[in-house]
Amino acid sequence: MTQGHEELLRATIAAVAPGTELRDGLERILRGRTGALIVLGSDRTVESICTGGFPLDVDFSATRLRELAKMDGAVVVDRDVTKILRAATQLVPDASIETSESGTRHRTAERVSRQTDFPVVTVSQSMRIVALYVKGHRHVVEDSSAILSRAFQALQTLERYKARLDEVTGTLSALEIEDLVTVRDVASVLQRLEMVRRIRDEISDYVVELGVDGRLLLLQLDELTAGLGDDLDLVIHDYLHEARGGFSIEECRANLADLDPTELLDLGAVARSLGFAIVGEALDAAVSPMGYRLLSKVPRLPGAIVERLVEHFSSLQRLLSAGLEELMDVEGVGDGRARLVREGLSRMAESSILERYV
Repeated sequence: MTQGHEELLRATIAAVAPGTELRDGLERILRGRTGALIVLGSDRTVESICTGGFPLDVDFSATRLRELAKMDGAVVVDRDVTKILRAATQLVPDASIETSESGTRHRTAERVSRQTDFPVVTVSQSMRIVALYVKGHRHVVEDSSAILSRAFQALQTLERYKARLDEVTGTLSALEIEDLVTVRDVASVLQRLEMVRRIRDEISDYVVELGVDGRLLLLQLDELTAGLGDDLDLVIHDYLHEARGGFSIEECRANLADLDPTELLDLGAVARSLGFAIVGEALDAAVSPMGYRLLSKVPRLPGAIVERLVEHFSSLQRLLSAGLEELMDVEGVGDGRARLVREGLSRMAESSILERYV
């Protein structure tokens, strides 16, 4: 699926998540042991394939949807699911559109979703399942208990991966301060950041699908992954000048995201996504950071000042050895801010080295 299709599917899943009026209506239909075919949106194309039935244009409610689903034919609602526009209408999509479905209701749903670009919801009377069709892609709506079970398993995995990420990030900080970083160390941190990002995105999809049932899961997810995207960008920004690959930060992030699970386990492939030419012992080549990541950890230091400091000193080592007067040569850095930078970096240097060797 393209990114646009994925976004539409995600929005449609959110529209039928627990806590929504539409989900309440679908559950009423399931309990009533009837089927349904519901088009989520209307335009001239939808109107052109509707025949029979009757126009309504009434406010949407779960009870109305349940009663209208008792009749033969489809129900058409507006895109925001606030109005019921038509009921008991027969949908006649283009029969030449390919479909992999076998039942009449589901074949119609897939064809309508492809022809109109609007999502279509089906409720199967015999199988008692709800399915979404978004531009031909089929997604079965599951019970919250099954989704929660998988979500909490993924959350436990995320906790383990986050703990490992914290370890390799702490090691990188100590190595940066001692100027002992290699390409392997950078790739290890990027690898873990990308792994955690992927698990976070998987859990985010579960949160969308769970609706109101996923509130506690969302709180735990936010606590575990706060600032994750910033850390990824800062590591890339720190070492992009060493890679010589000509990539931008956005391209590096996209390259990492494009790695399949097997490639992500290969530190060489991770390093190549940043632009490093990995040949022979290249993973053990020494590299030096610019200082973006450690400066971002100094409290109350604006991003604009971080940029000026890095531009002025060009490397973390020069920043670490700079005195107050040298720091004050940077525009916007007065005596107070210079002391803030000096003391902040010194504290990080002490704590990182202590954590590494004690």
